[in-house]
Parts: sequence; C-alpha cells; structure tokens
Amino acid sequence: MAKADDFDGLHLPGGVMNPDLLPTIPEAVSFGKSFFDSGKPVSAICHGSWAMVEANVVKGRTMTSWPSLKTDLKNAGANWIDQEVVRDKNLVTSRKPDDLPAFNREIVLLFGGGNASSQQKKVA
Repeated sequence: MAKADDFDGLHLPGGVMNPDLLPTIPEAVSFGKSFFDSGKPVSAICHGSWAMVEANVVKGRTMTSWPSLKTDLKNAGANWIDQEVVRDKNLVTSRKPDDLPAFNREIVLLFGGGNASSQQKKVA
C-alpha cells in the first residue's frame, strides 16, 4: 500500500469520473490527507479538489476549481475564487485545461521548492 512518506508531493488530476470515485475510497482520502498533515506540496485541477473536500482539508484555504465545485468547496470552508491558478501555501489549484500553462508554471515552482529544480521528485 502506498504511503505519503514514499512521495514528495501529490497531484490530483481533473476530469469527472476519477475525481467523483476517489472520495468514496477511504484509503485514498486518508492517503491524500496525509500530504496536508505533513505539509507536502499538493496540486489539483478541475474536479480534482473533490477528494480534498472529503478529507476535510480545505477549510480556510483560498482555491479555485471547475466552477461546478464552487459551492462544495465554499460549504467545506474554502475561499473559492475564479482565477486560472491559485497558490495557498503548499496547495496549487486550477480550473480547467485552458489554464494549464499557468498551472504548470506554478506547480513547477511548488514541487521544486519555490523555484524550478533539476532534481526529480516522486509525486503520487
């Protein structure tokens, strides 16, 4: 079984089907929460933020997502804003595929420790 200790960060992909299923798997939710508990970098795009709602880690966070998640995130205590990319401490979120250039730049900075790194990191 995968453990957060084995990875340097976590990326939660978008789409609908996988992000809709992921929050229903307790082990997956716990795995994702452990990245927040340890302060490791996390990124999510589109519907990927659904798992964070279930893990109860969005309260007080400023973030974005696909617009249909706005109410779920706000109800879970997040400050939802409509921007192409949002960084809040160790979390980077983005809305949609059109935002990928800005999202990619920001996750390179996040996973690289603040600047681009030539060192390979293990991301779950």
